[in-house]
Amino acid sequence: MRDKTQTNSAAPGDRLIRAGAIVFFIGAVATLVTVAPFLLGTTPFPTYMFGLSMLMAVGFVVAGAGVLQSVAAGRRQARAGR
Repeated sequence: MRDKTQTNSAAPGDRLIRAGAIVFFIGAVATLVTVAPFLLGTTPFPTYMFGLSMLMAVGFVVAGAGVLQSVAAGRRQARAGR
């Protein structure tokens, strides 16, 4: 039996996972930029840069929500197939 889903179609949760990965990456770069002055012995960045570092956690949560949404959709599809 052939699946009706196209290979290039987005499954539920895919957009959240992609958005979470992007936000996580931005947070990772902000964390590296924030920590670098401490390692190099220069003047630290302003406090808001530490807030930008929290984007890593936000991205992780958003991607996790996308994974949970994808799992839930898979379970619904499996139940409907029985």
